[in-house]
Formats: sequence, structure tokens, C-alpha cells
Amino acid sequence: MREKEVVIGLDIGTTSTKAVIYELPNLKLLGVKSVPYPTLHPKLGWAEQEPNVILGAVIECINHVLQSHAARSTTPTHLIAVGLSAHMHSLIAVDYDGSPLTNCLLWADTRSENEANFIKNHLDGEQLYQRTGTPIHPMTPFSKLLWLKKNNHEVFQRAAKFISIKEYILHQLFNQYVIDYGTASATGMFNINKKEWDKDILQSIGIREEQLSTIVPPTYVLKKMKLSYAVEMGIQPGTPFVIGLSDGAAANIGVGALGKGSAVVTIGTSGAIRTLSDSPKVDKAGRTFCYAVTDETWLIGGATNNGGNVLQWINHHYGDSSGNVDALIEAAETVPPGSRGLVFLPFLYGERAPYWNANAKGSFIGITHQHKREHFIRAALEGIIYSIYSIGKLLEENTQPIKDIIVSGGFARSALWRQILSDVFGKKVHVPVSHEASSLGAAAIALYSQGFIRDLTDVKKWVDIRHTHQPKTVNHEVYGEIFAVYANLYEKLKGEFDVISELQRKLSNGKGGN
Repeated sequence: MREKEVVIGLDIGTTSTKAVIYELPNLKLLGVKSVPYPTLHPKLGWAEQEPNVILGAVIECINHVLQSHAARSTTPTHLIAVGLSAHMHSLIAVDYDGSPLTNCLLWADTRSENEANFIKNHLDGEQLYQRTGTPIHPMTPFSKLLWLKKNNHEVFQRAAKFISIKEYILHQLFNQYVIDYGTASATGMFNINKKEWDKDILQSIGIREEQLSTIVPPTYVLKKMKLSYAVEMGIQPGTPFVIGLSDGAAANIGVGALGKGSAVVTIGTSGAIRTLSDSPKVDKAGRTFCYAVTDETWLIGGATNNGGNVLQWINHHYGDSSGNVDALIEAAETVPPGSRGLVFLPFLYGERAPYWNANAKGSFIGITHQHKREHFIRAALEGIIYSIYSIGKLLEENTQPIKDIIVSGGFARSALWRQILSDVFGKKVHVPVSHEASSLGAAAIALYSQGFIRDLTDVKKWVDIRHTHQPKTVNHEVYGEIFAVYANLYEKLKGEFDVISELQRKLSNGKGGN
């Protein structure tokens, strides 16, 4: 009996790991398994996860999709490869045995704010950005390493390697320390033109190149998995694992946004807008990122800290007892565009692009007695899109005009939120049938690496568009007026954000009475 050929796209995300199994040749989706895990916040501004919890999620996801498919199928299955995607900017210090000396510090961890400011002001941050394409911010492992050196010097000295969560998983499985171009780019220590670790940056931190992983292209293949892990997953030890991409680049490939003028908006926990370029392009003011993807491709874009996590926060505090986010969005549908002049700055978790300000704070502006719960909900949805739009405008300045937008991530399930996106940008918005963009991109890289497809543009034939939203002229005009207010408000309030941040730090340390 002829075997059924399948490929798995594995996406290691901020809130969960997800494995998606596809059947060749048309990449029909056969099954999905997602395993969530918590984020720890031991102190204000800290965001950590336990590396071995995530390793367990990887094993469980792969085992589950394979076993579930096998239980339903009457045909033997041959797993061609597993392709990986993972979130960026994470940092783990490990000892010489590969055991963690720290938890995994996430992109949302802002403890290294002072170190980021030091880099900007004393290490010629502008020149560093031009070399690395990574804006100076507490999210970067560059800043985090300086914090670790200053605040936990014993661990800094003991560490054999400083790695990301993807590197940790692969070392546990294969005993190799390797890092793909995109993940290396996101460290802030990688020269995007030379595609090598920047020696001057490493020297400024006080680490050696051998304390970082070997840089490899996204098609790099790992085999000979440790037998114990292969047994747990239910796969052959020789199954190829393709190192793959960062989650952002994988999402662009996974929705087929490979041509000029196509942008991808992803809103999951956080949010981002990205486009692919055939040459590196950096912003004069250092507001957008430029990450290497392949030898001929760079990812240009910007990420916001504030996406679905903002909606979850609103739902937790102001939703109904069911905890159903859909009910929030239904309430927002009763409010006309513009929320009667209620403007929301969505910076609950500080902000990355375009402001790169860890002290930025969330704010509702323009509240009157007429505003009800549903106005606040709609203003939140709109504010998150304004944030994405502010980055999109910079992309058009630095690359080319955006012709259309393809969406991915959890927000793509909401027709209202997608229409707000179309109206704010004044662009067509396309909605693929599958929302598993990063997993599909990871699977595509795996197939490309194994010679099953000739070119990544082949992905386009697998992407079916379910909906297309046309911008509504009247709404676009309303949003244009409100966005101008939104942008001005940030400029006027950024000084006050610093004052409030310092006050919050004092109060969190116990100053002030009950």
C-alpha cells in the first residue's frame, strides 16, 4: 500500500505551541494540536517562561497530531519533515550541559530599559541599528544580556551559551546549537549585510562568539534526534527537522505574501505588519526592523506589543461572566466608526514600533457622559489598528506602496476587526481560509529544503482566499481624522508617560499609604 506523505509545521508561540499536519501534494490540513503555557511576571516589567514546559508542549503537539491522524487514517503515513517557526527576541542562559540557568526572557520583558537607553546614548545606537536592522529596545537579547551582566553577574559568568527558545528546543532534541538568520537578526547582535555576529557588539557586552549558536540558513536540516525524544513524539530519529524561520517571516510565506506591494498584518497576542524585500532597507530614524530571512530576502516591518492581549485584558475586567471575546466584539458592532470621538492609545504593555518606548501607557482620551461600555470596546479595536497603521505608513516610506493586505492571527476571525483594518488603511484586505499562517510557512520551508517544491512562491497555490474586504470611503475619512489626533496625542503625552512610569515604579515598591 502506498504511503500518505505528510509534513508538520511547528509554531512555537508566545502563549502556546502549535503543530499542524498537512498532506502532500496540496497541503491539505489534516489536524492541529495546540498546547498553551503560562507567562510568569515575578516583578513589574518581567515576562518569563519555563523552557522545559515549552519543550514538553513541543513533544505533546507533534505526538498528538501524528497519533490522531494515524487513528483516523487507513493508509500508512510517511512524515517527510518538520519545519519550525518561533517567536523572536527570547533569551535563555544555559550551562555547559545545556541546562537552563534562567527562565526564557520573552520579547515582552522590559527589565532592561536602562540598558537599552545606555545603548542608544553611549554606544552609538543609531549606527548599531544601521548594521543590525534591529531597533534598540528592552526586547532585544542585546539589552537583556547587558542587564544580566549587571544584575546577575554570577549567572552571566557561568553561562556557556546565550540562546533563544528555538535554539534551546533544538539543542535538547539534537545536541546542536544552531540559529537561523531571522532569529539571529532579532537579537540585535547580527550584521544583516554580512550575515554574521557583529564582533564589536559582542565585545561591548563582554561575550565570545562561541557563546552564541552557529548561524545557518532557514533550510538547514537537523537529523539524528535523541532516541528518548523520538520515542515520546512517535517519530523516527532520522526524521528531518528544518530549522525554519521566525514567526513573522513564516506568516508572510504562509499566506503567500511574496510579491511587491503585499503586506501581512498579524494580530495574535501582539501585532505586526510586515513585507518582504529583495534587499535590506532600514529606516533613517530606526523605527522599523529589517531582518534577514534567506540569502536573497529580508523581512521589513514593525511589531506592536499590544494586540489580542489588550482585548483579553478588557474582556477579563469588563467582559461578561462567560469570558467570551466574541460577545465583546458583538457589542462593538453597535457603535459607528470612530466611537463617537473616543480615542484609545493601546499601550498597555509599553510599545515597540514605531515609538520604541517601554514607558508608553494605555489611555482613553475624549471620554464624555455619552460613552458606554460598547464605545470603549470599539475604541480599543480601533486603537490597536491605529498602531498597526502608524507602522504601515513607515513601511510605505521605506519600501513601496502597499497595494493590498493579507491577514493572519486570531483577529482574522473577526469580520468587524478586519473591516476596521481595511477602512483605516483604505486598502483591500484578504482573508485566507486557514489562519495557520506561521505553521504553513514553516511547513513550506521544510518542503523547500527537502526538494519537494522548487520555489517558495509555490505557496500561493495552496492559499485560498475566503473573504475580501473593500475599504469604505466614508469610514476611511473618519478614521483619517481620528488617526491624526491619535498620533498627536502620543507626541504630547510621551513626556508624561515617563513621569507616570517612574511614579508606578515607586508605588510598586511599597511607597505610599493604603
